[in-house]
Amino acid sequence: MDHTPSQIAAVATWTPVALADPAAGELAHHAARLRAATHSTPHDFLGKHVSSLSGRQGVVFRAYHPTAKAASLVLGNQRRPMHAEDGLFSAFVADAGIDVAYRLALTAHDGTVREVDDPYRFLPTVGQLDQHLFGEGRHNRLWEVLGANPRRLDGVAGVAFAVWAPNAQRVIVVGDFCGWDGRALPMRSLGSSGIFEIFVPNLLPGALYKFELRTAHDQVVYKTDPMAKAMQLPPATASIVALSAYTWQDGAYQAARATRDPRRRPLAIYEVHLGSWARVTQENDRPLTYREIAPRLVAHCQELGFNAIELMPVAEHPFTGSWGYQVSGYYAPTARYGSPDDFRALVEACHAHDIAVLVDWVPAHFPRDAFALANFDGTALYEHADPRRGAHPDWGTLIFNYGRNEVRNFLVANALYWLESFHLDGLRVDAVASMLYLDYSREQGAWLPNVHGGRENLEAVDFLRQLNVQVQQQHPGTIMVAEESTSWPGVTASPRDGGLGFTFKWNMGWMHDSLSYMATDPVHRAHHQDQLSFAMVYEYTEAFIMPLSHDEVVHGKGTLLAKMPGDPWQQFANLRLLLAYQYLRPGKKLLFMGAELAPEREWNHDRSLDWHLQDDPRRQGLRRLLGTLGRLYQQSPALWQDDHDPAGFTWIDHNDRAQSVLAFSRQATVDGRVQRLLTVLNFTPVPRPGYRVGVPQAGAWRVMLSSDDAHFGGSGSANLSLQHSEELAWHGCAHSLVLTLPPLAALVLTLEPLP
Repeated sequence: MDHTPSQIAAVATWTPVALADPAAGELAHHAARLRAATHSTPHDFLGKHVSSLSGRQGVVFRAYHPTAKAASLVLGNQRRPMHAEDGLFSAFVADAGIDVAYRLALTAHDGTVREVDDPYRFLPTVGQLDQHLFGEGRHNRLWEVLGANPRRLDGVAGVAFAVWAPNAQRVIVVGDFCGWDGRALPMRSLGSSGIFEIFVPNLLPGALYKFELRTAHDQVVYKTDPMAKAMQLPPATASIVALSAYTWQDGAYQAARATRDPRRRPLAIYEVHLGSWARVTQENDRPLTYREIAPRLVAHCQELGFNAIELMPVAEHPFTGSWGYQVSGYYAPTARYGSPDDFRALVEACHAHDIAVLVDWVPAHFPRDAFALANFDGTALYEHADPRRGAHPDWGTLIFNYGRNEVRNFLVANALYWLESFHLDGLRVDAVASMLYLDYSREQGAWLPNVHGGRENLEAVDFLRQLNVQVQQQHPGTIMVAEESTSWPGVTASPRDGGLGFTFKWNMGWMHDSLSYMATDPVHRAHHQDQLSFAMVYEYTEAFIMPLSHDEVVHGKGTLLAKMPGDPWQQFANLRLLLAYQYLRPGKKLLFMGAELAPEREWNHDRSLDWHLQDDPRRQGLRRLLGTLGRLYQQSPALWQDDHDPAGFTWIDHNDRAQSVLAFSRQATVDGRVQRLLTVLNFTPVPRPGYRVGVPQAGAWRVMLSSDDAHFGGSGSANLSLQHSEELAWHGCAHSLVLTLPPLAALVLTLEPLP
C-alpha cells in the first residue's frame, strides 16, 4: 500500500558505512558500471527496490543524475533529501511497500529545481509475447513496440523507447531532452530477445533522439532509430519522437477498395518524383511540400486520366541523388517535403478524388552510412556478414539478411506500417530480381550458392511470400508490384501455388522491345515486327503493368521524344503512337511524369519539370491525346476487365511486316453484352488508304479515337465517319472493313449497337 508522509521516515543509506553490508560489493559494482556507462540492466539497481536497513524492512530509492548537484525524494507533499555521491542519489524509506508513489526533485548547479518522474520505476514496455513474436519474425505491428512510442504508463505521459541490438554491451537513449548526455538514460536489456528498452516520462513528441551503443569491441557508436517515425531534414540525422494528430476522412474509400479486385479494374499510374515535379522558383527553387503539391497533382491526374500515382521512395534517405532508393529511415517519410501528417494529407487528397497512391519500397538493399542500419550494433545485424551475400556490387550498398527472423519482421512490418499508417493503396517493390538471385550481377566465385547448390536466394523467396500473404490478409484490395526483370516463374501467382504472391509485375520485356522498335527508323521497322508482337507470347504468364518509367529517361538514355526517329512532326507522331499502343494493349499502365510535356532534355532530380513547354502547340496536342486516352481507357471495360485473361484479347493481324501494321481486338462482357474495341496501328509515316482489316463482328464501326487527329497535333487524315463491314473474309474473320490508316497513328473503333 502507499504510505502517507507522516508515516514515512527516510534516512540516507548510500554511505561508505553501508558498503559493509553483505550486498555492498554488488551495489558498488552497479554504481561503477553506471558511472562508466557500461550498465545493460540499470533497472536492477536504479528506481525502487525492497530492502532492509538496521533490521527494518522498507524500500530503497536510487537515481543517477550526473549533472545534478542534489536530489530529493518527493513523497506526497514532502521532499526528503537523498544522499549524494558523484551523481548517484539514494534514500531508504522504512516500512514502505514497493508500490509507494514517488517523484524526484533535482537541483542543478545553478540552483534551479525541477521535479520529474523517475524512468527507472516503470515496468518493461515490451512484453513477453512481443518478444516471442519478434523472435519468430511474426510481429505484424512491430512499430507499436520498437522505436519511440508516446504512451501513458501508471497515469504518466512519456515515451517508450525500444531498440533491437542483441550484440551491444549496452544501449543508452540520448537526445535534446537530456543534453545528449550518454550517462543519463541507460536502457534495460531484455535478455535473449536482444531488445533494450526504457520509458522516459514527461517527454513530448517532437523530441530529438538517437541511440548510443557500446559494441562488443568497446566502440561507442550513435545510431538513428531503425523504427523512427520521423527524422530530421538531411543532412541532420537525429530521429524525432512522432505522434500523429491526423484525422482521416477516407473511410468510405478504404471500405470500397477492400471489396475490389485490382486486376479487373482500370489502373493508369502516373509515376512521380516529388522533389522535381514542380518547384517554387521565387523561394530559391525549393520543392513543393506534401500539402502544396497535393491539389496540383490531383488536378493534373484528373486532366490526364490517371487514377493512380506512384511516388518514388519517400522513406527518409541521406543522399538526394539516390532518388530515395538508398533508405536510412524505413519508417519515416522524408522531411524534405514536410511532416508525416503532411504526407498523410497528400494521400487523403488523392483518395478524395478516387486516385490511388502507391509508393516505391526498397527492401533489397540499404546504404552504408554509419549513422543508420549498417553494422548496427557493431556486427552485421541487418545485413549478411559475408560480402558475397551482404554487399551489393552495383550500388555499393548492403543486402538484408532475409534468413534472420527479426530482419524479416522489420521489413514485413514496415510494409504493413506504410499501408496502415498512411493509408497507401500499394507498394512497388524495387529491385526484386536482385533479391531472388544469389549471383545477381556477380562474377563466378563472387557468390555463395544456397543449401542445394543453386543460385536462388531461398530466404528472400520466403520473405517475399510472407510479405505478400500478410499484406493481403491485413489490407485486402491493396496492390503489391514487383520490379522483376527476369523470367522467374510465378511472380504474380499465389504462394499456395508456389508463386511469390505479387499483384502485378512490371513488364520490362515489353518496355525494352517497344522502345527499341520505336527508336528504329520506320524504313527498317518491317524487319523488327516481332518486337511488337513477342510480348503477347508470354502476356498471360503473369499479371503485368507496362512501365515507361523514370529509368528510361536518365543516364544518357534520352527522353521519350528524343528516342523517336524522324523530323519533329514524325517524332511527335511516333510518341503519340507509342502512348496509344501502351494504353490499348493488355496490361495496366505506368508513365513517368513529364512525358506529357515531351521534354527535350533528360529528367534531373534537382530541377523542376519543363512546365514552360506546355504552351507549345504540339505539346498541347500530345497532352490532349494523353487525357483522351486516359478517359477512353477508364470508361472502356474492354481495355482492362480481362487484362490477364486470354479471352480479353484477340489478334486480328500481326504479320503485316511489309506495311508495319498491327491490328487486334479487345473485348469484355459488360451487363451481359460483349463490348469490343478494334485497334489498328500504322507504324510508318505513310498513309494507307484502302487498308482492309478483318472484324470479329459484322455491323457499323465508329472511330472512337485517332491519334492523328488535328486536335492532337496530327494531320487529321483519318476518315471518322461510320465504317460498315462487308461480308468478305479477311484475317480469319468472316467480315472486314476498308479503312484509311493515318501515318504513324492508332485508330480505335467500336461497334455501334443495333437500333
